[in-house]
Amino acid sequence: MMELKELLEHFNNGDTVGEDWEVIGLMRYYSREAQKITMEINTKYHEPEELAELFSQLIGKPVGEMFGLFPPFYTDFGKNITVGSNVFINADCKFQDQGGITIDDGALIGHGVVLATLNHDMDPEKRQQLHPAPIHIGKRVWIGANATVIAGVTIGDNSVVAAGAVVTKDVPPNVVVGGVPARIIKEIK
Repeated sequence: MMELKELLEHFNNGDTVGEDWEVIGLMRYYSREAQKITMEINTKYHEPEELAELFSQLIGKPVGEMFGLFPPFYTDFGKNITVGSNVFINADCKFQDQGGITIDDGALIGHGVVLATLNHDMDPEKRQQLHPAPIHIGKRVWIGANATVIAGVTIGDNSVVAAGAVVTKDVPPNVVVGGVPARIIKEIK
């Protein structure tokens, strides 16, 4: 029987999901666990310390100091998220984290942000297959409301993603990006 550590290695290696029923079954098990924890987060008031504890249970490791979360929050896996210190996640965010999401110190995630680390196969005959790739949010990054960041993207330290942007490519440090697809608007000096 596959363990969580092996499943995470499978995702973090970028291995295709959809061919091995043991992988799918374990992924669905952790998805149900994530649903239980996010239901607890989302359906009643919790003090900030309680939210940090619940989020730590969700991701299976401690969150950094000064973690902040405004529910509701949604994820369909939960166990492949790493959160640094002084990170704030605003209301109604959706993290699809099988491919891995790392949020470095001081990052701010705006209302309704989507971080999606899975892509379906482009071949219609293989459309059910999933291809994981990580998202890395650098230090002191600010992602504006309703932005989407797709699989395989790194956002460099100090950068800003404008509200509503769709980030399909890596973002260098110290820039503002916006649009669909997101492009560099200006440098931050």
